[in-house]
Amino acid sequence: MNCSRILLLAFAVAVSALSASAETKAPLVERLGFAPDARVMIINGDDFGMNQATNTGTMKALKSGGITSTTVMVPCGWFMQAADLSRRNPKANVGVHTVLTSEWKHYKWGPVVGWKTAPSLCTEQGYFFDDVPLVYLSATLEDVEKEIRAQIDKAVLAGIDVTHIDSHMGTMQTMPGYHELYIKIAKDYNLPCRMAGHDLMDKFNAGYLIDMADEMGVVHPDILFMGDPPSVAETESWWKQRMGQLEPGKVTEIYIHCAVDTPEMRDTTGSTGRRVADTDFFSDPKTQQWIKDQGIKLVSYRELRHLQREGKPLAPPEKFGWD
Repeated sequence: MNCSRILLLAFAVAVSALSASAETKAPLVERLGFAPDARVMIINGDDFGMNQATNTGTMKALKSGGITSTTVMVPCGWFMQAADLSRRNPKANVGVHTVLTSEWKHYKWGPVVGWKTAPSLCTEQGYFFDDVPLVYLSATLEDVEKEIRAQIDKAVLAGIDVTHIDSHMGTMQTMPGYHELYIKIAKDYNLPCRMAGHDLMDKFNAGYLIDMADEMGVVHPDILFMGDPPSVAETESWWKQRMGQLEPGKVTEIYIHCAVDTPEMRDTTGSTGRRVADTDFFSDPKTQQWIKDQGIKLVSYRELRHLQREGKPLAPPEKFGWD
């Protein structure tokens, strides 16, 4: 091969590399197939599988199109019903709500690998700790990784077409070593994951985690909205004000906790009213029409997973939900 051909080949390779780099750096909204100034939103329902009331509320929100994705708590007692509902409703976009805490007083769960297999994750009774700092004081990353991978594996074996991962109570996301492991696991399973954006991460010198995910090809929203309305009465006004703040050219995730009002739910948590109000608000066709009228585009984590795995956009459905 003569010098001119070698130079031509080298130039072609360089152009190809630059094109790939440029494509990687394109804003997520454009990579998903939206206009550069689109306001794109994921609505995730956390805690699927926690109990029967949560499962009923989550399915209500999914079927109505009130949420676009949900994440299931594999260690919880009602996981098998959630898995069955997921299999029977393939339009449901279901990820894994990775769990390392068990926060309620009278309803507890522990690791799917068994407490003797991951003893650093558990109390003396074999349950997860009830708050995040206690996990950090006791757990080894070896046990954490073993358990989180087992939760994803169990969801897959139960027939769930896992679309993404996130973190219950943020345990996998509020300590650098945990967050790095969380991104690595997402990469290993080729799944997108929930992440906060630079607006929050940079305040804690954690922007490098976003860069890490990007370099590894792990797709994630640009912005994560956190928090709840201060009262049930303010549900509509608070959420509309919050959604009105969506940034053009960004993919923003908001999350709620779905439920219906039952004695079981009230005996589990003091936040039943909040969970029911959010479920009803987002399931209401008036809310969904309001979102559409604002020009907000909805996506699920299924579209993000497709982009991550296939490198090209998947058009979201015209309307989420099903009859």
